[in-house]
Amino acid sequence: MLSLARVFSSSFSLRSRASSLLLLSFSSVSGEMVGTVEANAKPKSNKANPNPSPTHTRDEAYLQSVTHKRVQLFESIKALQIEERQRIGGESIKITLPDGTVKEGKKWISTPLDIAKEISKSLASNALISQVNGTLWDMLRPLEGDCELKLFTFDSDEGRDTFWHSSAHILGQALEREYGCKLCIGPCTTRGEGFYYDAFYGDLGLNEDHFKQIESGAMKAVAEKQPFERIEVTRQQALEMFSENNFKVEIITELPEDKTITVYRCGPLVDLCRGPHIPNTSFVKALACLKASSAYWRGKKERESLQRVYGISYPDSKRLKEYLTQLEEAKKYDHRLLGAKQELFFCHPLSPGSWFFLPYGTRIYNKLMEFIKTQYRERGYEEVISPNMYNMQLWETSGHAANYKENMFVFEIEKQEFGLKPMNCPGHCLMFDHRVRSYRELPLRLADFGVLHRNEASGALTGLTRVRRFQQDDAHIFCRESQIKDEVKSVLEFIKYAYDIFGFTFELELSTRPEKYLGDIETWEKAEAALTEALNEFGRPWQINEGDGAFYGPKIDISVFDALKRKFQCATLQLDFQLPSRFNLSYSAEDEAKREKPVMIHRAILGSVERMLAILLEHYKGKWPFWLSPRQAIVCPVSEKSQPYALSVQDQIHKAGYHVDVDTTDRKIQKKIREAQLAQYNYILVVGEEEANTGKVCRRVRDKGDLTVMSMEDLLAFFKEEVAAFR
Repeated sequence: MLSLARVFSSSFSLRSRASSLLLLSFSSVSGEMVGTVEANAKPKSNKANPNPSPTHTRDEAYLQSVTHKRVQLFESIKALQIEERQRIGGESIKITLPDGTVKEGKKWISTPLDIAKEISKSLASNALISQVNGTLWDMLRPLEGDCELKLFTFDSDEGRDTFWHSSAHILGQALEREYGCKLCIGPCTTRGEGFYYDAFYGDLGLNEDHFKQIESGAMKAVAEKQPFERIEVTRQQALEMFSENNFKVEIITELPEDKTITVYRCGPLVDLCRGPHIPNTSFVKALACLKASSAYWRGKKERESLQRVYGISYPDSKRLKEYLTQLEEAKKYDHRLLGAKQELFFCHPLSPGSWFFLPYGTRIYNKLMEFIKTQYRERGYEEVISPNMYNMQLWETSGHAANYKENMFVFEIEKQEFGLKPMNCPGHCLMFDHRVRSYRELPLRLADFGVLHRNEASGALTGLTRVRRFQQDDAHIFCRESQIKDEVKSVLEFIKYAYDIFGFTFELELSTRPEKYLGDIETWEKAEAALTEALNEFGRPWQINEGDGAFYGPKIDISVFDALKRKFQCATLQLDFQLPSRFNLSYSAEDEAKREKPVMIHRAILGSVERMLAILLEHYKGKWPFWLSPRQAIVCPVSEKSQPYALSVQDQIHKAGYHVDVDTTDRKIQKKIREAQLAQYNYILVVGEEEANTGKVCRRVRDKGDLTVMSMEDLLAFFKEEVAAFR
């Protein structure tokens, strides 16, 4: 049995968030990190019955036997752990709240929920999760000593993520109950909207016909107010508990020897999970299944085919209804539908994940790049061009060969291995190092729109948002440690400038040193201090994300919100001490005999141009602002007599640098105007005999009926003002 002395002396010790995140690869918290990749194909149907009934038969006796065994083992271990807590607990401890208030509690006995009840009944009813000394902590988990305590409701990121992760367990319980499946992983989604659960069903293919039954099973668990209970187990106990589930066994056997294994129970469901969770299932007042799809275990097509069920949940039915309404609204403006309708881009099966941009789509693509390039000239960036392929020796030096090779396109040339570049940074290191550098050259800001290729699994490809071939507004800033703050602040101002123009709001998070990191703590602390100072001087609210930095340096995460209030991550701002070391980069200091290493800042504003274009298309709902529009104006002659003048008008506007078409069909003018509106031309210029005689045009705004007669000189001046103001 479990060594209780070991459990309570070490296993229950507080861990940083970074340490907890290390378990993501092995627990049911993050399907993305485990490597499950959703397939494009729809779920496989039952081979014996192509149209399976929503009521799927399963071995009831076997399911009850497995559930009984797990619950019995869980309860026996829990009883021993409670007994040990009571034996060693009871000592008075101090709990410090964010406002400095200190509460009294009892070691191994008092829980965050007990403290919440002391503060207010309302808080106790709404608090979903707590943070103890920086570590997320169950509301029902006993406190282990003096600590700083924070409480979170659904309105916080911590609360929402925990709420949706717990909802995944409720969903998993319904799936296991209804279909006797083998549960695999069940995280909240990486985009922070809902959750999913992957499971193995054999030949059953889930679809929308099953959703009602699944939702009914989930709400049954909600009605039972099942508490989320946590225990820690040994590797042997975990293997015994989940011996019938080969997927969980695989996860357990791959856990590092020194990692504590945690198991949670809610009702009949006993699941391997890092946690933490909400107090009980009744907090989930509304839940809905969104879609079902196929997925591969560990993201490998040669492994088992799973079924993934996506869900969404809220603490009240009103918010669920609002979300579902918003989801239906978003479907109308899916960039793939609008892109086809507006003839912007398409994808061909002969080149999956690499999109063809048609003339109108290319206009937008180029305008986005021109927008950034103009800012580069004003902000001191030097644009460069670097090769698309490199000998694998480069990627061995950078570390990508060891950690990223499976995501690269690798091939052989003259018996040597080469790879298409998935990012620009190693190439920029070669550029920095091609000659001796001086401190006088720093900061050196190298910008590159080079084509990148990443070998994404076919099942992960999603329109323009997940592709294999793309371009980034990628830049790397080589600077001295003393220049970090000013450079970071400058990048933040660049991001604000661009996102204000696009109409995005955004949030900032500082992600600090993780448990597994490279370099020395002193350098990390200096870097984190510089980022903190830059964020404070930037003057916008920001949050700290403890232990979530990259292994090579701290970073600032920028999340944007579009017009539909959806959250995306596009911009990147990361500090890197490791690549300069790997490539042995240096510059001469003031004392020319002394060489110092530069700090490298990775940054992008748009991120992938393809992904940004997709986000903007949905953000604007297909109605591009004039400065970015591929169809800025169309000239519509009233009759054939006016066509020569219409072509003359088109020629003048075209020479002025704007995108203009002319409708020379024999359709009536009302029909021409209607077609132009549907095609989303910003301005419709109607010309007849009177306009031809006076040298003017009758300007009509895309979605309005008002007409304005203007001279060509005034029209071009107006267009110039619109572009200058980014309208």
